[in-house]
This record gives sequence, structure tokens and C-alpha cells, in this order.
Amino acid sequence: MAAADFRSTIRTTITPFFSKHIPSTTRHSHYSFSSTYSPKPLLSHHHRLTMPPVAIDGKQTVDVDVDDSCSSSVTVKPPSLHDYHRFDQQLLDNVAYDALVWASLHGLVMGDKSSKKSGTVPGVGLVHAPFALLPVSLPETKFKQACDLAPIFNELVDRVSLDANFLQESLSRTKKVDEFTSRLLDIHSKMLHVNKKEEIRLGLHRSDYMLDEQTKSLLQIELNTISSSFAGFGSLVTELHRYILSRHGKLLGLDAENVPVNNAVSQNAEGLAKAWIEYNNPKAVIMFVVQAEERNMYDQHSLSAVLKEKHGITIVRKTLAEVDQEGEILPDGTLTVNGQAVAVVYFRAGYTPADYPSESEWRARLLMEQSSAVKCPSISYHLVGTKKIQQELAKPGVLERFLENKDDIAKMRECFAGLWSLDDSDIVKKAIEKPEIFVMKPQREGGGNNIYGDAVRETLIKLQNLGSQEDAAYILMQRIFPNLSAALLMRNGYLHKDHAISELGIFGTYLRNKDKVIINNQSGYLMRTKIASSDEGGVAAGFAVLDSVYLS
Repeated sequence: MAAADFRSTIRTTITPFFSKHIPSTTRHSHYSFSSTYSPKPLLSHHHRLTMPPVAIDGKQTVDVDVDDSCSSSVTVKPPSLHDYHRFDQQLLDNVAYDALVWASLHGLVMGDKSSKKSGTVPGVGLVHAPFALLPVSLPETKFKQACDLAPIFNELVDRVSLDANFLQESLSRTKKVDEFTSRLLDIHSKMLHVNKKEEIRLGLHRSDYMLDEQTKSLLQIELNTISSSFAGFGSLVTELHRYILSRHGKLLGLDAENVPVNNAVSQNAEGLAKAWIEYNNPKAVIMFVVQAEERNMYDQHSLSAVLKEKHGITIVRKTLAEVDQEGEILPDGTLTVNGQAVAVVYFRAGYTPADYPSESEWRARLLMEQSSAVKCPSISYHLVGTKKIQQELAKPGVLERFLENKDDIAKMRECFAGLWSLDDSDIVKKAIEKPEIFVMKPQREGGGNNIYGDAVRETLIKLQNLGSQEDAAYILMQRIFPNLSAALLMRNGYLHKDHAISELGIFGTYLRNKDKVIINNQSGYLMRTKIASSDEGGVAAGFAVLDSVYLS
């Protein structure tokens, strides 16, 4: 079902949509991404590798908590190829051991938050990154659909970034109530005032999707244009799963060839390297703008390593505060930091208000934007990735403002979920009546910010009672109901058996110099899996694990 059809249905009445898309046997259950209803797992969440095997037969039922006042049950289907809970425990112990060794040897590690220095000193307090022991099944047609969309979204981001009036007007209400967005728009306005042109434009994007179980539609969650992380770890987890299946695939009944190759780290590095070449100063460096304490530094260092070893480019890492202290712009527009010319600025920080604790950080962001360095992303690209712009682009007729190809427009609309502004009184009323089929999203990135379930109703009523423009800081989005799978999750050396849902991210690389498009590619993927009872999905935020795709 196309998003346009969904919007039409829900505007007419909520009941037919609810009946059509959520069958009575699963209605109000755990089939939703970020569900507020927690299914009782077949196993507890924490088991050491010595956990005894658990048999699951086709007649077993699993009680599902629906709410505080009622309960229902769902019959478990007979074991399938991807019912990973069926495997003998000794086999899982062996696979988990091999996976942990591989992860340690190949740098699939993060800083352990229990170690004070783990976010600042490399090699101190390491723990394996959370990952799924085995890949998640995904129809090959849906994977290809997502990959084919990447170049179209890349081009869309570039074109929208050039329409300054559209960005400013679309975000004008949000600016009044969201200080962070307001500051970003102020920088954008200053660049417009001095007629600053970004002739070399680099985008390392990631578009995230979920497969809606009832409609079988691949629907977009969001489009990330800044700090699109886990290209390094995404590539590593794919290699891990291909390795595991090459060793244990016969016993598991899985084929390593069904896990698609993932070159995200090398392709992201290629985008940065080619932007560095276009800048045409062989003595200049690529600067990673990072957070002061970064437990996820090794995902970033994997990208640095490719740039150094394959492309021979020097990488420096600086915080926003350090850029403010050490940075200056030469008369010709060159950005220097600590006396070193910078060709490309790659942001792995600056996407959240927490990254700007003082005016120092905002001065640094403005300084970089004023320079001739290639920004990944520029302030315009950053703004295109806001949730409000995503909602605006989903409106009828808006894509035609930026794209000419009707087939491309149709492909994009097919993946758009329902998206609405809170100034739409009809949709707000329906969301108050049926909050369980909506997600309320503020203008924030990084996980842990969205609003679900009864909290949607409570927040909407609160905003109505305030009678202010605070609602402009949010959008409403159709809630997606993905398939539930039996997952094996590895975190801190423990094996967890649970039921989970997954989100597919497709990386896209776009590089343009004036009228010449140098790169416009799909550039790898990232799969993230989380237990179905979790409302949020960020890996770094501690809600999800890294995964890969098993094509079916």
C-alpha cells in the first residue's frame, strides 16, 4: 500500500485502516517497531553461553502482554529456516565463541562505558560492539528496492539543499520553538547573506527503512545527512556473518553467499578521498569533527585507516571546541586548524544540541561553514536531513519541485510512510484517539527521542492546552508494524535469545563539483536489530545491535 493511499485512508477514518493493517489476531500486539507492548520472551534476556537448549514446537503458545487490563496469546508458527531459537545450545555456544574471537581480532570493538578512559584513549577499556549472532532474513526484492533508491535520494538531497527559500520557509515555525534548529538556520542565513557557494558538495547519507509486515511495503524511517555512522562496523558485521556461515553454515542450514557483500567503509572512504582530490591541495588534511568522549571511535578509525592506507591521506581528529581554539580562515578562504590546511571536514559530531555546550562550539561550526573546505555535510545538507523537511517532501506535489523523472518520483513515494505536521488538526485528533498507530518525532537525532503509545496522546493534549507554537517542534509519523523474528543477540559477552525487529539502512555517496557529478552511488548497508519490546533503536545509545542481511 502506497503512503499516499495510507494518508487518504487515515484522513477519512481511522477504523478501516486499523482493521485492514492490523489483523484481529495481532492487533495491539508486539508487531510494531518501537512497540510499547512487551511480549514475554521465550527466554529471559540474559543468558551465559552455557544456557540449556529450549525446544519450540508448532503447538506452543506464547503469552503476550497487551496492556495492564487484558491479555491475549499468539500461536507460534512451526520452526522455519530463520527460527534461530531452534538450534542446539552447544552449537550456539561454539558459534558465539568463534564470533567473539573474530570480533576481537578484527576490531569490532567499542569503548566500555565502565572504563573512564574508554571514550578518550584508544585501546583502553574495550568491549565487543553489540551484534546479532546470525543475519536477519530479508526478501531480495526489498533489499534491491532500497539499494535502487539511494542514488535518487542522493540527488534529491543535493537539489533541495540549493533551494534556500524552501529550507527557510519549511523550517520557519520550527525555528521559533526549537533553539537548535534556529541556530542552524542562522548559520544558513549568514551563508546566504554573503552568497557563499558550495561548489564541491559531498554527501555521505544513510536512508533507513523497515518492512511493514501487513502491507509488505518497504517504508522509510528517516534520511540521515550528518554523521551517518556504522559504515565501518556494518562492513565488519557482514564479514563476521559470512565467516560464521562459511564455518558453521552446513549445521545451521545457512549459506554465506546469501549474505550480500558490504563495502560501506571502502566506499565511504572513496567519497571522502575523491572530495579531497577535487579540493586540489595535496598538503591538506581531512578533518574528522568528533565528540570529546567517543566510545564509538573505532567505527570512525576504520574509515580513517582506509583513507590513510589506501589513499595516503592524513587524517586529524578535532572537537568543535578545538576547532574554535585552533582554527582560522586564510585570506583565500582556506581553513587551517593548528596551522594545517583542511580540505574536507567530516562531521561525526554536531548533530545534537549536546554537542554545543557553549558559544565556542557554535563559533567553530560557523567558521568551518565560512571556509572553502568541503563540508560533509554542509549546513544546507544538514538541514535537508531534518524530520520537518522529510515531512514536507512527503506532501503531494513537492517532489515534483525538485525531480523531473516520474518513475523516480513514483519509487520514492512508494517508500514514504504517512507524515504529518501538527498544524493538521484532523490528524492530531485521530492521533489522540488512536496513538498506538502513530509515532511522534521531535527535531532530534541519535536515538532515545521519539514518543510512542499513550505518551503521544498525553503530549498532544498538553500541547493543545498550552495553546502555543510548541507543536512546530514535532511531526507525526505513521507507525510501522514490522515482522517479528527469533534473534540471537550478543552484548558484553552474553548471548540473548529474544524476539526482535530489524531496520535496514542504505548508505549513499554523492560528490559533485559544480555541474559535474563525480559519484552518485548506493554505497553499502547497515542492518540493526533490537528486541521488540524496546521503543528506541540506536546502537550507540544502547538499544540495538549490529546485524547483516540474509537474502531470501
